[in-house]
Parts: sequence; structure tokens; C-alpha cells
Amino acid sequence: MDGTQVEGKTVAEHIVDFLERREVKHVFGLCGHTNISVLAALAESPIDFVTVRHEQIASHAADAYARVTGKASVLLSHLSPGLTNCATGVANAALDCIPMVVIAGDIPTHYYGKHPHQEVNLHADAQQYEIYRPFVKRAWRVDRADLMAEILEKAFHLAESGQPGPVLVNVPMDIFSEVIPSDSFDRIIDNTRSLVKPSIDDETARQIVKRLADAEKPVAYVGGGILLAQASEELREFVEHMGLPVAHSLMGKGALRDDHPLVMGMTGFWGTELVNQSCLNADYIFAVGTRFKEADCSSWYPGYTFNIPGSKVIHIDIEPQEIGRNYPTEIGVVADAKAALRVLTRVAKEMYPDGFPRTEKRAEIAEFRTTFKASNEEMQTSSAFPMMPERILADTRKALPEDAIITTDVGWNKNGVGQQFDILTPGSILTPGGFATMGFGPPGAIGAKLAAPERVVISLVGDGGFGQNPSMLATAVELDLGIIWLVMNNNAFGTIAGLQKAHYGLTYGTTFPGSAAAPANGPGYADIAKAYGAEGLRLSSAGELLPALQAAIASGKPTVLDVPMINNPTPTTGHWNILDIYSPDKNVSHVAT
Repeated sequence: MDGTQVEGKTVAEHIVDFLERREVKHVFGLCGHTNISVLAALAESPIDFVTVRHEQIASHAADAYARVTGKASVLLSHLSPGLTNCATGVANAALDCIPMVVIAGDIPTHYYGKHPHQEVNLHADAQQYEIYRPFVKRAWRVDRADLMAEILEKAFHLAESGQPGPVLVNVPMDIFSEVIPSDSFDRIIDNTRSLVKPSIDDETARQIVKRLADAEKPVAYVGGGILLAQASEELREFVEHMGLPVAHSLMGKGALRDDHPLVMGMTGFWGTELVNQSCLNADYIFAVGTRFKEADCSSWYPGYTFNIPGSKVIHIDIEPQEIGRNYPTEIGVVADAKAALRVLTRVAKEMYPDGFPRTEKRAEIAEFRTTFKASNEEMQTSSAFPMMPERILADTRKALPEDAIITTDVGWNKNGVGQQFDILTPGSILTPGGFATMGFGPPGAIGAKLAAPERVVISLVGDGGFGQNPSMLATAVELDLGIIWLVMNNNAFGTIAGLQKAHYGLTYGTTFPGSAAAPANGPGYADIAKAYGAEGLRLSSAGELLPALQAAIASGKPTVLDVPMINNPTPTTGHWNILDIYSPDKNVSHVAT
């Protein structure tokens, strides 16, 4: 070395400049010795680094942030334990098709093969990035500093295009610190930020519209792809013109307002009789942005949710592999939901200017909705304590503005919300669908609030899920995020406890000592909140919930409400294959514990 100074910036500084040009506002993550050069570059940037106490919190927060913004979020990780701590949240994003760019530090290139500190090296050297291969869209290992620019560009394009999802850019720490000229980054400055998505041709659109027009009992079945494509308005216009009753998957909840006169509700195991029977009797299923997944389709058993073959399927999805995966398809179209629905609406109005009112189906939906709400009224107004879950959801809906963002976890707060809780602003419900990850909701609320600071954000979560990572409260308090965490506390992993009780007659390993009313030596979630500097309140009567929610919203402070709850099962009309595995030929599901 002759001591000559190389002109340029470090790769870490170039990365931050690149993120600024892509208008990235937040990076989520946790420090480690392999990524502090990136943190040093971020310190001089307008981009905010959202630091957490556990990497899984960062990955869940980044996931929810991307759901709200509609753009790829950025996650910064340390090597090995940092990367594996992030893995659950990244996999959760992958299963729900959420765009994310994970940038991870790694061992120095000159230590490949030497098994240095913290390297995962039991079977191969320099292969840390392989850990993510099963669930990311692509994993890159950057071995040359001059390739960083084009890899980052490819990473963002891949994360956001087609069926969205996470990608991994794995960077040895010496590459982060290498000083290089700006040439490789300058070369991509004028490249497009986003790719044009595929649409549908008029001839195919006419075929689809003609089949739906001629159908006697057509049903639109929509999934999370509608929300990913931000196609709610296009969906509304098309189904209104064609008079299509709308069923949705769990991830499709909120694709249209739940009080829309054509919305029937969620299908499958936790679906209602109206939606499951309507889908069973349909002659045509017009499916958009859905994967026909197990719980939404009653484990694909005929006679519960879908009768396919029998009903004919028209399926539009951005990902070819999803079409025909679980059911035979008459017309399969690879297209962006928003673009396709625009063409379909235009063609439908040309072919059938007067549309299809289908007044009988609208009346059937309205009547069922009235009857269903009435059947829940006793539970929704019950003064029982611990509280009925239906009362918790009803009071929460009363307290929240229409555009509030709700993050759920697993259990009643996911299944019950999917079935009984009206979502009134498309895209305002954030649920871990594909992975059904316990612990997603509380840190997800952090990402949602950072993405939409002007909106009310509430996390509906069980005590099991809240207990996964309560240290997310530290980040919320430090950033002064006025989030509400409503802990639906049944002193158990309630859904699994009810399942185990129904099939095995016990609750071993699924409940906690004591009861929801009087937990024995259990955590005091309100006290935990106060210890982190947040507000905390444990309710002692059902009547306290609504005013407590209203006060928490008005305060604008991070608040935990510990709400003791009776562990009743979510009602269901569908089926789930595990019931046959546990209790063959017996009509049992879940019971109260």
C-alpha cells in the first residue's frame, strides 16, 4: 500500500444514496459488527433507522410497513443469529407476498473457509445466504463491490414485480467498507423505478364477461392480490356492473368494504353459511388474486366451500403457478388485478350497458347480514367478565374511525375478525395469513404507524402473541408512536387449547397457570407496558373497554389494554382436514376451555 487515497465513497454510503434516490424513508433493523458501516452512513442521511430489541420485531414491522405503503420495505440485519432472528418475519412476508429488501451483513470475504466468529459453517463455507433460499424470491451474495449497484436495482425490481415478495442481498462486511467510485451507481440512476404490469386483451375479456353474463349463479372470489394491486376501486366498479356477489379469502378481507351490499364474507373453515353455500352452488367462480388456500377452501373437501369440478373457474393472477394449482381452471389469465379489472369493466359496459342488478342475491345478502348480526347481539352486548370475544370486537369497532389500521395476530383476533368485524376502508386490516405467525401483530403495528402516522393504529392480539416480543414497546415509546395494543387475554394459546380439549380432553401445554380472571404468577401486561414507559391498563369489567379505547385514542400515547377474555371457539361452518386426523368420523372441532 502506498498510502494513496482512493476517490469515492464506501459501498455502504453508496447504498444509502441509492435508497435515498428510491425515496426510502425508513430502514428497520438491529446493529451488529457486520453492518455498522451502513449505520454510520445512515447517520448522515434523512432516512430514519428504526432500531429494535429483537430482529423479528424489525422484520414484522417492515412487513406491515410495506403493506401500508405498497412499496418494498428495507430490513438491515447482522449475520447469522441476526439473520435467523429475522427469518420468521421475512418468511411471513414471503407467504403473504409482501415486497421487502433484506440487506444482511456477513463475514469478510478474506475469511471464507476459516470459520470466523458467528459464521454458519457446518456444511459449507460462505453460504449464509442459503438460509433464506426456501422463502425469498432470490438471494444474492455480493462478492464484488462493483456489482452492488446492479444487484440492488435487481433486488427492488424483483421484490415489487410479479407476485411480490422478499429478496436477500447478502454483503460481506469488507464489501460494505470498500471505497469505490460512483460509476456503477451512476449507470442505473435513470433506470425505471417500477415495471409496467401485464394486463388482459379485449378478446379474453369478452370471453370472461360473456360467461359471467350467461351464468345463473356466478360468484366473485377475491384474495389478497386485490389489495397488493391496490385494485379495490376497480373491483367495486366491475362487480357492481356485473352484479357479482363477492366472497373473499382471509387475505382478501377488506378488498371491498364489509358493508357493501354485494359482500358476503370470508370463505372456508371460519366462513359463514351464506358465503360457503353461495360458493358451493355457484356455476361460475370468478377468482382474482387468490391462491385457493387450505383454510379458505375447507381443506379442498367438496361439499363445504367449493364444488370444483362442478363449478367452473375463471382465474386471474399475476403469478402463473397459482392458476390451476388447487382447482381445474376453465380460463386462466396471467395479469395484474388492477389492470385486468379496468379492461373487464370497460368491455362489460360496452357489451352490457345496463349491467346486471341481481336484486334477489342482494336481498339475500342483506337478510343474512341482518340475521347474522342479530345472532351475535347477545354476545356482543354481554356484560360477562372475563369478556366475551364478540363484545371485545364490537366495542373496538365502535371506538375506531373507519380508516383505522388494525393488525391482527392469530386466534380470535384473526379468525373472529375475519368473520365478524367490519373493515370499512380497503387495505386497513393487516393479517398474517400464509404463515399465520404468532407475534406478527404487535410489531406490525409499529410499521403501520410509521407508514401512516396520521391514522389510528390498533393491534388486536392474544396474550400468547403479545408475549412473543413485548420489547417492541421500547421502540414504540422511543419513537412516541400512539399505538394501542388490545390484549385479548384468555390465559392460553386459546385456539390450540380449544382444539386439544375437543380431541384429547385436556389442555396440556396450551394453557397457562390460573385463569383469565385470575392468572397465577402470570405476566401483568399493563405493568410491562408501564415498565417500558407506555400507558397500561388491566380491565376489571366489560363496561370499561369502550371508554378505555376512546381515551387511548384521544391520548395519542402508546397504550396496552389487558382485557381478560373467555376462551370460546370462533363459530364455523366449514371444515379443516386436521379434524379428521385427530378424530376420524367424529363431528368435533373446537370447544371452550
